[in-house]
Amino acid sequence: MTRMLYRLGGAAAAHPWRTLAIWLVVAALATGLAGAAGGTPQDDWNVPGTASQAGTDLLREEFPAASGAVDRVVVHDPDGDAVATEEVAGLSERLADLPHVLEVFPPRVSEDGATVLIEVRYDVPVTDAAIFGDLAPLEDAAAPAVDAGLQVAFGGEVPDSAGLAPGGAGEVIGVVVALLLLVLTFGSVVAAGLPILVALLGLGVGSAGVLLLAAVIDVSTSAPTVATMVALGVGIDYALLLVTRHVEGLRAGLSVREAAARSTATAGRSVVFAGSTVLVSLMGLGLAGLQTYATFGLATAIGVISVMAAALTVVPAVLGLAGPRVLPRKVRRHAETTSGTPLAARWAGRVGRSPLPWALGALLLLLALAAPVTDLRLWPADVSAQPVESTTRQAHDLIADAFGPGANGPFLVAVDLDAVPADRLADLRADLAAVPGVAGVGEPVVSPTGGAAVLVLEPTTEPADEATTELLAHLRADVLPDGVHVTGQTPVLADITDLLDERLWVVIAFVVGVSVLLLTLAFRSPVVALKAAVMNLLSIGAAYGVMVAVFSWGWGRELFGLDQTVPISSWVPILMFAVAFGLSMDYEVFLLGRVREEWRRTGDPHASVVAGLASTGRLITAAAAIMVAVFLGFATEGDLILKQVGAGLAVAILVDATVVRMVLVPATMALLGRWNWWLPGWLDRLLPHLDVEPPAPAAIDDVTPSDLPEPVGAR
Repeated sequence: MTRMLYRLGGAAAAHPWRTLAIWLVVAALATGLAGAAGGTPQDDWNVPGTASQAGTDLLREEFPAASGAVDRVVVHDPDGDAVATEEVAGLSERLADLPHVLEVFPPRVSEDGATVLIEVRYDVPVTDAAIFGDLAPLEDAAAPAVDAGLQVAFGGEVPDSAGLAPGGAGEVIGVVVALLLLVLTFGSVVAAGLPILVALLGLGVGSAGVLLLAAVIDVSTSAPTVATMVALGVGIDYALLLVTRHVEGLRAGLSVREAAARSTATAGRSVVFAGSTVLVSLMGLGLAGLQTYATFGLATAIGVISVMAAALTVVPAVLGLAGPRVLPRKVRRHAETTSGTPLAARWAGRVGRSPLPWALGALLLLLALAAPVTDLRLWPADVSAQPVESTTRQAHDLIADAFGPGANGPFLVAVDLDAVPADRLADLRADLAAVPGVAGVGEPVVSPTGGAAVLVLEPTTEPADEATTELLAHLRADVLPDGVHVTGQTPVLADITDLLDERLWVVIAFVVGVSVLLLTLAFRSPVVALKAAVMNLLSIGAAYGVMVAVFSWGWGRELFGLDQTVPISSWVPILMFAVAFGLSMDYEVFLLGRVREEWRRTGDPHASVVAGLASTGRLITAAAAIMVAVFLGFATEGDLILKQVGAGLAVAILVDATVVRMVLVPATMALLGRWNWWLPGWLDRLLPHLDVEPPAPAAIDDVTPSDLPEPVGAR
């Protein structure tokens, strides 16, 4: 692989315009194809095998007209007066005239008359392109009521879908901060802009690929944003690694072409292997048991592959064009080289001289950060956590105030009339109404075929309240007879939470197991591989703990625009683990690749750690700072899942690049000494040789600089 990458980097540097032209053609074709044949992301919340899915399937079969989306229009008089009947009637008529509206239910009026709830049912599901994300028809219908001085807020599926798209500020913030950090790192605007260019170019192709994927399968509406977040971060990181190695070559006196070829041959291997570990982690999402998670992994994998390809081809091409301009101006003018011992090397030496106290201190810090995990409670994000200025949050609060908190999350009790006779429905309703925690139960509605009935049950507590899930469990276990199923949004979310809680450990086992295997293959050291896995688990555990402290305990929640504490979204732990574990392995590969290179050259376990950290410490610090900036930028978005994923990944990367890479790695490697590279003889014979960063001359012994033409701008 090294010889192939050497040729690839040299050819790209020698023919930069040809390489860039190919990429622009690929990007144009991918964008055009996505525009012509690409699909629209949509969520698939079917969860086969769960109790709620059984009830959903029964209702879909017996009440086909009820399978469309449902919205809730809330009308409120700010002065506390009763809402005029003619205003409600007029609004209901306008709602009934909207496209795809099947039925407008009779209004539900609060006791004081100041709040009215109108439910609207469509003849298509919310994922239909005709209504998905389109709040304008509802707003137009409500305009006369608003002009009359009434407050109108919208809840339900269509308003929820309208709030799914991020504002885009996160990407802009992340890119701007990343560019500033890169300028500080390289001292050259050319070198700083290159990683951004590569990430954006690869991201453009990847985004088109995600839309093409959406034409084949249902891709979650949040998947493109997560894919963008991860691909943007790793794309900058991979380009940064290649540029750093190229600059080292130029400082060592190599020609532009040779430096580009060797950086692609050596650092490029780290990019390929690091990207592979990220892809393995993302594929672990498919084990979560939900189609939504599988699409998160596939969409993000497309983005990662795209930026990897861009890094390995566009970086050497632009480096060939830039020539020596990637070096700071003072270095170009005076041919200066850096002198003195790098800060990272001095730090590694200090830690290596007293490794045990440093290792224990870092371990205690990580455990302290992870301690709040013991209070972790999961629940899918709902509108109660949205900003107070959003219409869905306003509708939620108005409904809770006027009709009780349980009105925001009613249960649908689906009754199979073949199992429970119709004459038992009245008794069933009475039994349900008598259960503590039940605010009320509606009259049973029998399907047109007479095969099923449905009752609407309202709890006394909020959907996200732990008491609501306890009520659900009690109904299923102790109250309802066979043939009766509880479904609806809240039961579905509760079942998804339970499923993800069970599958988290399956995903962790798969991702950790395969990553350990890959690291063992790469570095031929089971000790290094196992140690890396443990350290990554500690950094992710610390990130989980910080998330609980911020979002569930409320420590600094205002920084993320939250006005109340919220549970951790049940979507977040698995997604965050897979992404963070893969990204942490990136830094492990960057660092250990150089440490092993020095170990093979010198045989000195202590000096190899110091030298490896000296050569990669600045790179890892800069890369981590950029990644943290990108993730925190996304954490400013309004969606709670993006806030939690962005904040959690930022903490995980920050902890990994500081406490783990700068303290635990040198401390533990100093303690273990030569045992770091212990490999049983039988295992040595079984493992193929997959060195991540072998010394460049040995890897390219059959390729000479004369094999490649001189690149444009090299002289």
